[in-house]
Amino acid sequence: MPLSPPTSRRALKHTRAIQIEAFARDDGLWDIDARITDIKTRDATLASGVRPAGMPMHDLSLRLTIDTRLTIVDAEAVSDAVPYPGYCNTIGPAYKHLVGLNLLKGFRQELKQRLSGIDGCTHLTELAQILPTAAIQAFAGEVFASTSDGTGSNEQSNQKPFQLDRCHALRTDGAAVAEYYPRWAVKPAGSQTS
Repeated sequence: MPLSPPTSRRALKHTRAIQIEAFARDDGLWDIDARITDIKTRDATLASGVRPAGMPMHDLSLRLTIDTRLTIVDAEAVSDAVPYPGYCNTIGPAYKHLVGLNLLKGFRQELKQRLSGIDGCTHLTELAQILPTAAIQAFAGEVFASTSDGTGSNEQSNQKPFQLDRCHALRTDGAAVAEYYPRWAVKPAGSQTS
């Protein structure tokens, strides 16, 4: 279902685009490449000069190389378009501080501790925050076992599917799990048993 129609006429002023791609490498590692762009529909006057309409205000890229346990083994950041050339685009090497972190174990907290404020680029750090779920999507069915409920060839597995209890829809005491993952369904807290 799309968003509801706008209730008033409107004019596009700004577009932020985020693109994330995941690549399996020949050496067994994975690259998660992320890019963020900000583009205005009008000329923007900055302290550093005028940025013409349609030219990126930001064009920033971040690559995390991870192993199959989601541990970062390398990181690279580049800034191809920035509002303050010669300043914004010098922070890339700081993103090497992500090496050694695991995307599933306190990543966002560690990211903020290491690269927030003057220690990083607001936009690159913001972009990095969404990479854990992108990596999980890339790994689903490739690195992580199938997202089935454990029936069929996985019947001997006693490991709960990774995605359960990680979002509103897939709570183990909810209707979706009862329907699609019945083996892992639990009765809602406070429910009566007869």
